[in-house]
Order: sequence, then C-alpha cells, then structure tokens
Amino acid sequence: MKRLLRLPSVWRLTLLFLITLVIQSCSEQKIKESTDETPNITEFIRANPDYSLFLEILDITNYASFMNTYGTYTMFLPTNEAVEEYMSDLGVNSLSQIPLDDLQALVKLHILEQKINTTEFTDGKLATPSMYGQYLITGAANNNNVSSTTVNKTANIVVSNIETGNGIIHVIDQVLHVATKTLAERIEADPNLSLFTEVLKATGWYEKLNKPITSDENNISSFLTVLAQSNEVYNTTTWKNPANNQTITLNTLENLKLRYSKPIGDNPADPTNPADSLNLYVQYRIIPGLNYLADFATTPVFLTKAPLEVISSKLKGQNILLNEDVFNGVLEEGVGMIRTLSDETCSNGVLHYVDENFSIKKRLPSPVYFDLCDQPEYANNTANYRKDGGSSFGFAKGQMTDVIWTGSSSYTLDWNPYGTATNGDLCRAFRFRVGSGGLNDIEFTTPVIIKGRYKIWVSYCQNPRASIDTKVFFNGVQTSRLINQRESPNDPADLTRGLADRVLESQGYKRYIFPHVQSSRLYSRLAGIVEVETTGRHKIKFVTTTGSGSGGNDADRWDVVEFRPVDMDQIWPKFRSGYKNQPGQASGNDLNGDYLISREEADRGDNGNSGY
Repeated sequence: MKRLLRLPSVWRLTLLFLITLVIQSCSEQKIKESTDETPNITEFIRANPDYSLFLEILDITNYASFMNTYGTYTMFLPTNEAVEEYMSDLGVNSLSQIPLDDLQALVKLHILEQKINTTEFTDGKLATPSMYGQYLITGAANNNNVSSTTVNKTANIVVSNIETGNGIIHVIDQVLHVATKTLAERIEADPNLSLFTEVLKATGWYEKLNKPITSDENNISSFLTVLAQSNEVYNTTTWKNPANNQTITLNTLENLKLRYSKPIGDNPADPTNPADSLNLYVQYRIIPGLNYLADFATTPVFLTKAPLEVISSKLKGQNILLNEDVFNGVLEEGVGMIRTLSDETCSNGVLHYVDENFSIKKRLPSPVYFDLCDQPEYANNTANYRKDGGSSFGFAKGQMTDVIWTGSSSYTLDWNPYGTATNGDLCRAFRFRVGSGGLNDIEFTTPVIIKGRYKIWVSYCQNPRASIDTKVFFNGVQTSRLINQRESPNDPADLTRGLADRVLESQGYKRYIFPHVQSSRLYSRLAGIVEVETTGRHKIKFVTTTGSGSGGNDADRWDVVEFRPVDMDQIWPKFRSGYKNQPGQASGNDLNGDYLISREEADRGDNGNSGY
C-alpha cells in the first residue's frame, strides 16, 4: 500500500481504473435485449384467463411457440365461452378428445399471415387467406340497434385491433368452423336447392362438384365457383313450349329437360352429354377458381365452364348484377346475386345464390380495360396499395402469379403511386432493358376478353430515359407498331389551341385521362389491331431492345392496356384522373361508377371541355 502511494498520481488513477473494470467484468450484466416490451400474441393470450381454452388448443397443436415468434399476423381469438360452445356442439368434455388434425386445421383457420386492421375489412372476403387456405368473410350486422363486425357470418368481433409485438388480435364470440363439405354436399344439404341438386345429378355435375381439390402441372388448383338457383326461383320461372304453345313452370326436372335437353343430330337427348343444352345450362353456372362477391364487384367478365362462354358482372349501387349490359343501345336487365346467402366457402370452392333464372348469352366483343396494377400480389400489400401516401414496392422474378419476365432476378416490377394516373398508380419496370442488368421482356396475363377484333392501346408515362422501341406481342404475335416511351405526341400545352382528340387518334395517340393534365406526361399509343380467336384470358408481352445506356429505374411506367372493339369509339369513355378502384367499388366497365367518364358526362361536368 505504501508503494502504491509512492506512485505518481497519474499512475495511481490508471491502476484504479483498471481494477474497477476487472470488478465490473466479473459482475452479472443486466442488458435490455429489446426496446419493445409489447407482448407477442401467445404472451398476450397466456396473460389473459378469458382465452385460456384457446391457449390450450395452441399448446396441444404446438402453435403456441409459433405464435410467439417474430412476424406480422392477424389472429381471430375465440373467448372461453366460444370454445365451450364449440366443445358442446361436438359432444366432448375436453379438448383432448378432439382429433389433433381437426384442432390444427381449426387453429390455422383463425390465423392470417398478415396484419389486418378492421379499417381494412371489406364487405366480403379478406384479401389474405387464412393459414388453412380458406378465406374469411367479414361483414356488418345490426342486432338490437347495436352494430358489430361479423366473421364468416356467424362470429361477432367483440374486441378489435389489439396490438401485440408480432401482429394484431380480434376477439370473437364464436369459433370459426373449417368448411369440410364439398360444393355438391353443401348444395344437397340445403332443402331450398333440391331441384338444383337434381339437375346436377342428372347432368353428371354432382360428381364433379364432389371431388377434392387437385392441382394441375401449372400448380393451378381445381377450385370452382357455383351460381345456384333456389326452388323459389324455379317456381317463378315459366316457358312457352313452341310445340303446343302451352306455358309451363320450370319447377321440375322433367320440365327443365323439356325446355333445355334436345336431341343432337341422330342422337336422343342426353343431359350427361357436355354438348346437351341442359348440361351447358349447368356449365354456365360454374366458374373456375375461387370467386367471392368482392371479386364479382371488381371483375367485369368471368369465363365459365361452358366452352367460350362468359358471364359479365357489375356493381350497381349495393347490388351485384350478372349479365346486365348495354348492346346496340339496349339495356339488358341483369340477374342479382343474393348477398346475404352468397359467399359460402366449401372445401373445393365457393357457393353463391342468384335471384333469377338465366341462360347463356351470345356475347359481342366488349371493351376490356386492363390496369396493369391490378395484380393480386400488389393488392395484398394493404398498407400501401392504392392508399393515400402509399410507398412504392415491388416483386422479383418468379414472385408474381400472372406476370413473368426474363432478365434480372433481383430487379423488380413495382407498384408505383402516381396521383393523376388511372387509379392513382403505375406499373414500373425497374430498368426495362436488355442484358442481365434489367428486365428484358415482361408478359402479363389479361382478364377475360371476348372473342372478336380489337384495337390495343397502351398507356404510358413519357420519360426521356425510357425504352425507345418497345415491341408489343399478343399471344406471341407482334403487333404492327412499336412504342417509343420517350415520345410525346404533338400536343401543345395550350389545349385550347392544341390538336383535337380525333386528330391525335388519326396519328395513333390519344389523351386517355380526363381531365387531361399536360404535366402528367400520360399518353396512350395504338399498338395495333388483333383478332382474339377465343374467349378467355390471353397474353400480352412488352419486349425492349434498348441497351444498358438507358432505361433507368424510374423510366418505364405503364398504366392501362385497353382492348377496344374496332367498331367502338376509341376515345370515349375516358378514365377519371386518380380514381382508386378498390374492392367493392364500381368495375372498369361501369359507366355508372367513377372509373370511366363518358363524353356526355365530361361535357356536363365541372371539368368538361367539349374539345377534348
């Protein structure tokens, strides 16, 4: 100690500092490992005894640890009372008596792998399926003047939007049930569909609607959508038999056979023959894929199982109408979908009810307005997609279902907000150019297009760094014109003295947005005329030969690809600037909605300008 005191003061301070460090290194350190102390979903449930029974299910199925990990989930959490009612319905006294597979399916049905707030709910299916693969349906109910949000039409949300460290919880008062019945079984179980069931069995379609889900070589599942008619509809459907001029009611199988099933050539009438009219009658009520009311509200045309035949769909007010169209200036009244009964999820598809009998309509070519941003992957990003203030995001090669390309595997095809464009967004190719450092060619799958002859218009945002030689291919055949996306048409900023719409059209250009804003740099170019030989979905591809010296990450942006019948006005209707077509709003073919604006509406409107 005396030696230590004899040391110079600087050395003594240094030695004391080193001794302190050694002592601290030997003591236990208490380090805060997380800056967010919000409990994860499992921790929240474990801390709340009101949900102990569902916690027991999570423990039994080993999902308790899964729901305690990092992620962004949504859980619909049943109360203890809801689980007790579920057990009572099954006739069991404990959860251990329920098969493990059933409990695992149950848990997965209550979890979505995306965080969804109630403000993002729509009157219909949620954008993201459950982990079980079935979609959940949300809606609104009013009981005793108290409004509540329902899930799958049976459960009410009693507490909503509980924030946790890895997602969000909505508490529900009933357990959600996995749909285990096939379409055929679900239809047969409804006594109001007894005649429709007879028709299915007579045509052989009952067996087809009773099959489990399979996938083809392209990994496309065999889900089907059925439009069913109740006995009440058949009881009000009549037909005058031309053979004897007598009117009969189509409320028996024999009368339906008399009306629809006819001999083909020398062969007698056979409803099981796919070419028989009664068989086609059923085929016309079956649509490939999972299509909920939200899809019918936003998709203008659906391809049916009847060869080359389609059903049109539109939202009119709060009603979804099938086959309500105007042809040759005549309005054809549509058939309504019964919203309160529809959206019934089955193990192999979804069931809807319609309020009238309907038959196959021979369709004339009809315009299709294909917004390239209408992609399911974009729509699933509910935080940004078509939201005010939404940020750009994209997907790499192989991550999109209906879009493929060659070139870079790391560069993306982006959703890009652009306020004045159709629906307020553009589809942006990150470096649309040849070589490994770009996206060389991009192929989109179109919506259903009715067979006929069409002009293809491609709208784009003009940019001095964009491709100068974009080729357009329809079903593998190149169209007659290239698109130079650096080019603006001869269109002076002073529109009162600019070229008229018809003059621009004669040059292969048009202003497709109303009102037109010169600074937006949005124009449409005629790519060519094509013959659509079959009704269905088709392929349109953009190919560039622009080299690496151009084509920056903000250069090539597209808006809508229009397929307009050649005998249709190619300018009107136009698209409203910035309109955001969200699920449940009017479809692109609905002039009664806000998506399109007619010449007459423009002339009458606040922004009307009869010259354009």
